[in-house]
Amino acid sequence: MSMPESRDDAEDSGVDATVRELLLLMPRLVGRAKKIPVPEPLRTFSLAPRHLSLLAYLLFDGPMTVNELATRLQVAPTTVSLLIGDLSRKGILERREDERDRRRRIVAIAADHEPAISAWLAPGAAAWRHALAPLTPDQRRLFVDTLSAYETAVEAETN
Repeated sequence: MSMPESRDDAEDSGVDATVRELLLLMPRLVGRAKKIPVPEPLRTFSLAPRHLSLLAYLLFDGPMTVNELATRLQVAPTTVSLLIGDLSRKGILERREDERDRRRRIVAIAADHEPAISAWLAPGAAAWRHALAPLTPDQRRLFVDTLSAYETAVEAETN
């Protein structure tokens, strides 16, 4: 684990004050996100955060292949296949042949569950739109890149 910057370096750059703010803010953000209730039609399915990312891609970007989902989620196709298998058995996802290539399978949210999944993701999407709308496209990109860099750094520190 790396040590924090020396007090002089951190104070000179203002980074220490921002780090303190973020260390206080992040648990509140995560806590509030966890309090978004799972819609009643989905409660019996024991959905976890790993499912939420996959469902968000399918909801916002539409049906796609296992490999496309794996690339977007930055995990192995076998991991995505396991998630899809689990959600398919529960009737949340459906798989169909790709009409252009019958060897490939296209994964989509089952029509019966799309309204509940949309309702589950809507509060978070609305909050992000509200927070990001005043920013320029470059500022939004910087924000996302910064969060990604943070995720990478945390992963490196814990491994």
